[in-house]
Amino acid sequence: MPQNKLHFTISERKLYLRFFDNAFVLLGLLLINYFFDFQYVDFPNPNSLIWILLLVFYLLLFGEIFEMYNLKVASDRYLTLRSTFITVVFVTLFYVFTPILSPELPQNRIQIGYFAITLLTSILINRFIYIQFIFSPRFLKNILIIADTEQVEKIISINQNKGTNKIVAYVSNKTLGSPNLLVYEAFETVNLEQTVKDNYINEIIVSSSSLQFITNTLNTQLIELFEKGMMIRSIDSFIEEETNRISESQLKQDFYNYFSFSRSHQNNLYLAFRRGFDMFLSLFGIMFCLLLIPFILLGNVIGNRGRLLYFQKRVGKKGKLFNIIKFRTMISNAEKNGVEWSKKGDVRITTFGRILRKTRLDEVPQFLNVLKGEMSLIGPRPERPEFVKMLEAEIPFYAIRHVIKPGLTGWAQVMHPYASTVEDQHKKLMYDLYYIKERNILLDFKIVIKTISTILFFRGT
Repeated sequence: MPQNKLHFTISERKLYLRFFDNAFVLLGLLLINYFFDFQYVDFPNPNSLIWILLLVFYLLLFGEIFEMYNLKVASDRYLTLRSTFITVVFVTLFYVFTPILSPELPQNRIQIGYFAITLLTSILINRFIYIQFIFSPRFLKNILIIADTEQVEKIISINQNKGTNKIVAYVSNKTLGSPNLLVYEAFETVNLEQTVKDNYINEIIVSSSSLQFITNTLNTQLIELFEKGMMIRSIDSFIEEETNRISESQLKQDFYNYFSFSRSHQNNLYLAFRRGFDMFLSLFGIMFCLLLIPFILLGNVIGNRGRLLYFQKRVGKKGKLFNIIKFRTMISNAEKNGVEWSKKGDVRITTFGRILRKTRLDEVPQFLNVLKGEMSLIGPRPERPEFVKMLEAEIPFYAIRHVIKPGLTGWAQVMHPYASTVEDQHKKLMYDLYYIKERNILLDFKIVIKTISTILFFRGT
């Protein structure tokens, strides 16, 4: 079916940002070479290809760490400026001090300043072009929803938080309660092809749970549109792509029809690599912990006034209990009133403990648990048995998360850090199950990058 409206998908936007950030930087360096006496990155040099590849690598790596390719950040001028500035600082430092692969340091050190300014200016020019033109609503994907009103409202809510699509029409059993500018069509009378043409629809999202509304006539119209090339997919698929968590509607009696484990769970090469990676990094983590202990001990004496470490029972893989090790961050009698979740702004957290949590340094002793094989670097957060018992009674399928080892960090931890209620735990479960379903090397790498961002931006609980 011919598309009457140009739009950019999420992946196309991210590709645009990555490609043109680097293209503008290289163009900026070429211009400063041509018009000014800039000798630090001399393009006619035989080694210039290696220099460029190293620079592109650092721009992509630190751009990912400092969230430059997060579309929410990329659409905000202030957040773009902040992320770009921090990225350029780190790129410049690492580029300048990378031996052999980067250009020789210039005698006139001010040239390094010119280099950094060129990077910053070039990237910002590209980003402001993106905000002004590419992020414009006229380049968003127009979506038609076919579902009951409850699901339509849910999709609208998700889309408002992401801002990567434009919902323009819906086919439902009744109109939405609140005033809106969306085009409404009834299930019984809708002419889908005409609605698609009139509203320049690029994609149709169909409910997989409100099948009683999908009449034979409506289904025939969907097949005809599909035949003509219209993109049609389920609401579950849309939710997964937009939120990076599974749809709750998949968790029902026949969940095995919708939810399956990633093939990585049975891939011995992947599992061996993960275990080797866990052991390698945990050794470095333990050495780092030993270096930190004198400073943590001093801070603990001044700000915590009590035991340095604490041990606590947690639920691991297949429900097996183990003792987790952490630096203490709460007052000594924190649970005098019984077991309770830590929450944002918890008064039981000490002043020094708050610093440890914000920087995630309180988690460093858990590298011992990783080395012992009780935990992995990446996986669902290990919960206390008291909470697990309650959550398994409240949330169906909660026990599925115990199919893999708990992690020092994980998809749920970086995507939804705060969980002080059953509702929050329910949301985190959707992220954990998404990870279990999609688990692979690239997703693991993405979690590592997001964890670094969480630490550097002090987003710990």
